Amino acid sequence: MTLPRVLVIGQPFNKNTGGGITLSSLFYGWDKDKIAVVCSGYELRDAIDTHTCDTYYQLGSLEHKWIFPFNLFKRKYSSGLVNVVDNQSTEDKGKRSKIRVGLIMNVFYPFLNYIGLFNRSSKIELSKKFCAWLDEFRPDIIYAQTTSRADNLFCLSVQSYLKKPLIYHMMDDWPAIINEKGIFRKYWNRKMDQEFRVLLDKSAILMSISEEMAQEYKDRYNKNFVTFHNTIDIDFWKKHQRTRYELNNNPTILYAGRIGLGIEKSLELIARAIENVNRELNISLKFILQTKEIPLWKGNYECVEHSDFVAYNDLPEKFSSADFLLIPYDFSPKSRKYIKLSMPTKAPEYMISGTPIIVFAPEEAAIVKNATRYGWASVITEQSLISICGAVKELIENIELRRQIAESAKSIAEEKHNSLVIRDHFRKTIYSLIDHPQ
Repeated sequence: MTLPRVLVIGQPFNKNTGGGITLSSLFYGWDKDKIAVVCSGYELRDAIDTHTCDTYYQLGSLEHKWIFPFNLFKRKYSSGLVNVVDNQSTEDKGKRSKIRVGLIMNVFYPFLNYIGLFNRSSKIELSKKFCAWLDEFRPDIIYAQTTSRADNLFCLSVQSYLKKPLIYHMMDDWPAIINEKGIFRKYWNRKMDQEFRVLLDKSAILMSISEEMAQEYKDRYNKNFVTFHNTIDIDFWKKHQRTRYELNNNPTILYAGRIGLGIEKSLELIARAIENVNRELNISLKFILQTKEIPLWKGNYECVEHSDFVAYNDLPEKFSSADFLLIPYDFSPKSRKYIKLSMPTKAPEYMISGTPIIVFAPEEAAIVKNATRYGWASVITEQSLISICGAVKELIENIELRRQIAESAKSIAEEKHNSLVIRDHFRKTIYSLIDHPQ
């Protein structure tokens, strides 16, 4: 199979975002000279995975236009090809950048949203320089992950210019929350829904991140979505796969990931529950947080220990050495809408590790429905101390339950997330468009 030339819009390859990790896993092994990414400069500040792709066109001031007065103080990026390694300056990772980003995300953008200007504040145009580069690269396929009106309209412009098939891949249900607040929210919900439906109509193939998303979007948009989630290298993870289900002398529940406001509340509730279980069962179950930040409440709980991130190559051993792996969600109303149809990128990695998984999430979440349907986790859907304590105690006391959950998880991981199988299906799906161009 001769792989087509693919233009990726809106998402760089990386190892620290769900979209970037999924992108890296699905396109792994693609001919490097046949893939290129187009995205805004702010998306290139974090560590970029150059294993599959190192050709990046940065949408800068020639393409990304801000209306007055926002154009006076918005950071200006250069337009054109960039060296993604050199582009990640120490300034972008410094304190000044964090303060600036915090003000933009927590103050500036919400204000624009409330007064109804955010969706009109900028647009992305096809500059002469960008079009010349497109003509030189000559993509056969357009693949896009987007989360904003400007990006969506840009995708349509690129598709109209190239007249090539467009693949659109949804990671999260951002249309459900993008215009929740503001005095013009009804107007923008209606307008952006119309524009989004045009994008779906123009797409040759629509992809979802979960089976639940595909079903929801079939009902909502009357469109068929094919599901492609993160894949895993089975052989890589099997090197340290857990096969015994007796508890360690000092049992542990491991959470590996980020700490946001909502997630932090869920994590602290888990910590409180573990303290209660330890007292009731007279054990010393530890709650390990493998996170970048150390939560302020850590010192309030004897069971909580902090661990730094480990290299990706060390994750199989790290995950399999724990007694339980935790996937917690935020229960706030906004987050419930946003994550309802999503599947966390780490879920397949947890599954294949052989360590029993605990899912703590709202009952409407896709991960709850998926885990319940296939039996690959102990599921807690009530944000209550009693529910968490009951689930943890049952796992501690029931080795057969632990074995059943772990074996189901390993089976589902091999069946539905095997990189060799899924990647081959992904390639064939894309390749099918070459014979039927739009």
